[in-house]
Amino acid sequence: MSSDHVGAMPSVAEQVLAISEIQSLFAKRLRAMDTKQWDRYAECHTDDVVSESYADVPDQNRPQTDGRENKVVGAVALTKAISGLLDGATKVTTVHHGHTPEIELTSPTTARGVWAMEDELWWQRGDVTEHMHGYGHYHEEYRKVEGRWRISYRKLTRLRVTKTPGFFGYLRGRL
Repeated sequence: MSSDHVGAMPSVAEQVLAISEIQSLFAKRLRAMDTKQWDRYAECHTDDVVSESYADVPDQNRPQTDGRENKVVGAVALTKAISGLLDGATKVTTVHHGHTPEIELTSPTTARGVWAMEDELWWQRGDVTEHMHGYGHYHEEYRKVEGRWRISYRKLTRLRVTKTPGFFGYLRGRL
């Protein structure tokens, strides 16, 4: 974004463009995750991204960093964690939707947002379809790096989850 003064907020037109770019980034991340395009998924994040999005995963399978459960740091580690959950020996079909974003620019190169979310996940255990359906919010922060917006922080909070009793069975021995 251009500005006459370092740190000055951008024009209204530049703010609208930034918000549009962040919305596109968010959509790209969800699509990359659902289509298992892990190189594209990693590109959506800063190198030092922090993700706290695994609270629903059983304790023994929850990613952790520096002994802290439910925390992954770095785009490479995050991509490895999410691909390990969704794209290992058992393929998990996912559909993620993000709705009604509340995005606020906090500087010319930083922003934060909250998105209502809904996700559904399925996998096959023989003749049984295991399923999870969740509702909640993504709380995110964004940073513009080399002219492109990236996700620098994410926390998933869930309001409701319904799942089949054996849904997390595919994780045994995976992580």
